Amino acid sequence: MTIFIGSRDKTPGEKAAGGLRAEGIDARAIVLDVTDPNTIDAAAGEVNRQFGKLDVLVNNAGILVEWMEPSQCTIENLRRTFETNFFGLFAVTQAFLPLLKRSHAGRIVNVSSTLGSLTKMEGSHENKYFAYSASKAAVNMLTVLFGRELRRTGIKVNSAAPGYTATEMNDYKGTQTVQEGTVASFRLATLPEDGPTGSFMEAQGLVPW
Repeated sequence: MTIFIGSRDKTPGEKAAGGLRAEGIDARAIVLDVTDPNTIDAAAGEVNRQFGKLDVLVNNAGILVEWMEPSQCTIENLRRTFETNFFGLFAVTQAFLPLLKRSHAGRIVNVSSTLGSLTKMEGSHENKYFAYSASKAAVNMLTVLFGRELRRTGIKVNSAAPGYTATEMNDYKGTQTVQEGTVASFRLATLPEDGPTGSFMEAQGLVPW
């Protein structure tokens, strides 16, 4: 595969792509801010210009901006979180969908979280990620309904739960590596023809909604 790395700033994107190219991977940086429609359209146009199709879309952009009880969450933080985690994901999916429809095996992977699972949150004592959890629950609903709509096209749409992965979002306190956190996403990105669509998966298997 040729990999496009979308980043708001091209410099870190180029650095990441360069690291992958050093490993023999065909990786290219592309400017893409999911909250900026102009960059979304430009990125889709560039992929179209170079390849005329897209085989896999991984929606990985996400922010976590508040750690407080739901009643203490500000409406500004809630809107900001949804702008990136949900509305941005929807906008990118919509923009790249025509290119995915030109693929023989289109795959959409929406990076979600077990914090977006109603079942898991019901049995959890964790209560300080209201905006983030709500946005990921919305992503899961998008996955189900897009999966249903696109079922006849052959495009598979699934949510992936990476697990508690060491990233900048959690000050690198996660208990697993980035490589370990990509297992579910990789599997869903490379599903065979008889693979699932409209599902929610982690490395260990299905996650309850």
